[in-house]
Amino acid sequence: MLNEREIESCYLGQFIPVHYHHNMLMDANRMVNFKAAIEYAVKPGMKVLELGGGTGVLSCFAARKASKVYCVEFNPDMVREASKFLAMNEGGDRVEVIHADAFEYLPPEPVDVVICEMIHVAMLREKQVEVIENFKQRYLKQFGGPLPLFLPEAVLMAVQPVQQEYDFEGFYAPIVQFQQPGVVHPGTLELGQPAVYSLIDFTQPNDLAYRWEGHIAIERDGVLNALRFVTKNILAVVPERSSTIDWLNHYMTLPLAEPRSVRAGDRVQVSFAYRAGGQIQSLQSAMRADVVAAPVAAHA
Repeated sequence: MLNEREIESCYLGQFIPVHYHHNMLMDANRMVNFKAAIEYAVKPGMKVLELGGGTGVLSCFAARKASKVYCVEFNPDMVREASKFLAMNEGGDRVEVIHADAFEYLPPEPVDVVICEMIHVAMLREKQVEVIENFKQRYLKQFGGPLPLFLPEAVLMAVQPVQQEYDFEGFYAPIVQFQQPGVVHPGTLELGQPAVYSLIDFTQPNDLAYRWEGHIAIERDGVLNALRFVTKNILAVVPERSSTIDWLNHYMTLPLAEPRSVRAGDRVQVSFAYRAGGQIQSLQSAMRADVVAAPVAAHA
């Protein structure tokens, strides 16, 4: 029988089916940048913990330099798969795959780096923020400071007003859409620039609740019928190059309950609230967008 947390995990999608992991392994944007960040952050001889290991690929990257990697996975199917895959790869013998709940597990010794990729757009559905905040408290109680380096180190989240096409071969269906970044999407008209609404710094304590209200300038005429959510994961900060290694999640576009006609120069007051790890519907039901007339220009 599944316990309460396992039931919630199945419902929210944290028990990702084995066959879906192929999509993540084929995502070059994800793989290349995580590999680069791990190669930069993990130094020879370090101890590493991965929370939510999946196939074990990120633990395998870490094991190329680390002396020991603890790979924690809650899904029993993936525990078996990760163990099998790691046995096929160089350095896999330095990875210990552990069937455990990331909300409860502590390594038997202090670690230098913690990798956690339970990331969904806007920090919804998966439990990235809650898992790390919970882990930090238990780790400090058990081992004292300092805390290990977390990868990703930070997450930047933004919202953007858009006009989104919802006609599918004559079938109208305003539905959540996920779009690859860096690609032109003909059915999407960007009405304004993204506005940053939260920066999560994993070296600091973080709240699980997000509430934002702000104004966004409209740059072109159109119908505001959706909000696009942008999530940029800062995997590693590279101070010697004054740069970062980043991973941009797929954009998530959510339809608004009440579309609004807008003109260039208008301002839109946008508001929403949700909890990290919650369902997409919890954010969508709280979204509001009201048009504020363009300010009257002052005359000399």
